[in-house]
Parts: sequence; C-alpha cells; structure tokens
Amino acid sequence: MDILSGPPRPIALILLTLAATAAADEQVFAVHGQFTYVEQDTGGFNAPYRGANSLTPNSGAQTADASLYLGARLWPGAEGWLNGELDQGFGLDDTLGAAGFPSGEAYKIGKNQPYLRLPRAFIRQTFDLPGDRQPLDAEANQLHGSRSENRVVVTVGKFSVVDIFDGNQYAHDARADFLNWTVIDTGTFDYAADAWGYTLGAAIEWYTHDWVFRGGLFDLSDVPNSVHLEPGFHEFQTDVELEHRHDWAGRTGRVLLTAFDSRGRMGLLDAAVAAAQVAGPPVDIAAVRRYRSRAGVSLSLEQQLAPDLGAFVRAGKAAGNVETYEFTDVDRTLAAGLSAQGARWHRPGDTVALAVVNNQISAARQAYLNAGGLGLLIGDGQLPHPGPERIVESYYSAALMSFAHLSFDYQWIGHPAYNRDRGPVSVIAVRLHAQF
Repeated sequence: MDILSGPPRPIALILLTLAATAAADEQVFAVHGQFTYVEQDTGGFNAPYRGANSLTPNSGAQTADASLYLGARLWPGAEGWLNGELDQGFGLDDTLGAAGFPSGEAYKIGKNQPYLRLPRAFIRQTFDLPGDRQPLDAEANQLHGSRSENRVVVTVGKFSVVDIFDGNQYAHDARADFLNWTVIDTGTFDYAADAWGYTLGAAIEWYTHDWVFRGGLFDLSDVPNSVHLEPGFHEFQTDVELEHRHDWAGRTGRVLLTAFDSRGRMGLLDAAVAAAQVAGPPVDIAAVRRYRSRAGVSLSLEQQLAPDLGAFVRAGKAAGNVETYEFTDVDRTLAAGLSAQGARWHRPGDTVALAVVNNQISAARQAYLNAGGLGLLIGDGQLPHPGPERIVESYYSAALMSFAHLSFDYQWIGHPAYNRDRGPVSVIAVRLHAQF
C-alpha cells in the first residue's frame, strides 16, 4: 500500500498509517531531551606576555545547552531526526588559548543570552543484508528496533562528522565523559564543520561481520573557523574509515583507521611568514590562501579490560605547513586513557576516568606563531621557546539519579599553546547533565 498516493490526506492520518504498518518491535516516533551545564575556572600560572589568542590566569566561564531530539520512522529502514538546541555562554577566553581546549561544550562563538540553533536535521537509511539480528535501544538519534549485523547505512543531511567517524565509547562525549577537545576527538582530525561543529553532507557505512567501511563527503566552512558553510561542495572534505571489531579473551574492542582530505582555500604557513618579512607585520594568512589540500590520518584503539574497565589510545598526524581549517591547531597527537565504572565501590552508575595527551606542531607552525601569526585557537604573539602541549585530565561522574549526573573534572595543561614560557595551567570544572 502506498500511503502517499491517491487523494490528499491529513498529515495526522499519514502518520497513523505509518504507525499501523510498522513492525511490532519498531519504534515509530521518539522524543528525547538533554540539559548540560559546565562551569570552568583556570588557576594562576606564569604568563610573562600574552597575545590575541592567549589563555588568561584566574579566569572563569560557563556554558549551558538544552536539546530536543525529534525522530520518526519515515518508511521501512529509514529514520528522520531533527535536533533543536538552546545554547548560552562562552568558553574560557572565548574558546582560545590552548590547542587541546579544556571544554568540548564550548563552541568557537558564544552569547550571553540563550539562542536557538538546529545542529542536526538528517535522514538515515539502513539496508539490511543477510545476518543475525541485533536489538537497538531507544536513545537520542536512534529509534528502538532491530537491524542486521551486516548492513549498509546511508546518512544524508546536517550532522557532525564525528557522529559517524572517529568514535570511541570511552572518550567521545563532552556531556558525559571527558571534556578536553583532544581527548574526545583525535586532535589532528580537522573535520569539516561550522563554528559549532556541524556540517552538511552524506556518509555511507558498510557493516560486514567484524569489519566496517565508512566514507563521507562534507561541506567545509567558507573560510576557516566560520559560522557559514560553503554550499555545493565548492570547498569540501572527504573522509574514509576502516574499523575492525574483535574479541580478545572475551573482552570486546575495536581498531579504527581514519583519514581525511580537505580541499579549500587555505594558506601555507611558510608563505605567510615570508610575505610578512617582505611587506612587514602583521603575518596575514588570508593573503596567501589558495585552493589546495590538507590531509591527515589517525589510528584509534579501544579495548575492554574487565567488565567495568576500558582503555583507549589515539594517535594522529596531519599536514604541518597548511593552516588548520576547522578543528584545532595540532599536527601530531598521542592520547591514551582509562575509564572505570563504579560497581567495585557499589556505585554502578558512577564513572571515574583518566587521560593523558601529547599534542605537537610542525616547525613551520612554530615559526608562524613566533612571527605573530594566529591559529584557530592559539597565538600568544610570539613563540621563542616552543614545546609539546601536554595534558592530563581526570573526572568523576556521580549518578544523582538514573537520568542525571554531576561530574567534577580536573585538567593540567603543560606548555599551553605549545609555549614553554606560559603555564602550566590547572583547570577545574563542574558539569551537570540530565537526559531523557
């Protein structure tokens, strides 16, 4: 029966017909929501000089967001989702001062008053292939039902690249686990996004037994770090990912190999420095932008060590003589961490976790920053003594109720913005998160 053919029908009647014809074990409509509040403060630290993108000692900031997730089963195998969001607040120093920025809940822009956004509006089509059925729990952006272990999934619309790529069950959600940008995502993954972290595009995933192959095509922003996307894939990014899932001694895990290639108007760092030496300061990366590529690759491992304990490792590298376009200023990264559930101390809803990160930049980026250049998040006006940006983060998330958690987070950042003259910085945070 084609419910869309014949004479016009009221929308309500069409939806009721869809509900009646859906499989008994499949959810037809869904409404979910969440609220997250984060407050962060830096302690005092050595800061003999500062630039336009420097972190400030003894400063504080807060962010708050509330989201509504609306989902519907459009036709067999297809889900449509709309996410509305109300945001308010700023990151520390307007989300500047460290490549491994300490709050994934802080965007590159902010406002004192709440404002509305539509971060996601997408359709996901699943084509089941022969294989065992897997149950699906109802959650935000996922309807209750089932799927085949072997399948092809196509996602089209507006969403975040890291909704699909670079996933990690222990470190990937600033609302529930770690906060630092280069812990929840691979620091070198300069994924296509607007200033809030979302883009327009399409992704395809092929699940076949223990393997998953992913590919995607996405719009870049019109200029680096912009609130506007470049429409029609005139500036674009391609992403590919290979995933292998395994079981070692009864413990599950997976390995991801992820690569990206961005094609857009980007500047070469050494060309910007050379131009400034001829024309005089300031260093202007926009003046040397030409249509070119920036590519990168990363490797990620997550492994269950015990029923209530997991570990993860991420490593990545990206081109070091091209300006970073969307995410953050990292050319090489290595991150590792542990996450434990609270069953051992009779708090099964609690989580305690620890991560360490080592972020580095190329010699070309060091010279660019030392000449006064500005990156997406960093730029102290000079960089006479560069060093790796080292980060340690630990958090404890306490379950207040089944749907609400209160977290306490501590981060230590050595050589913030790769500058040995500044820091180390201590950042403390409290986070309240509730969802339904």
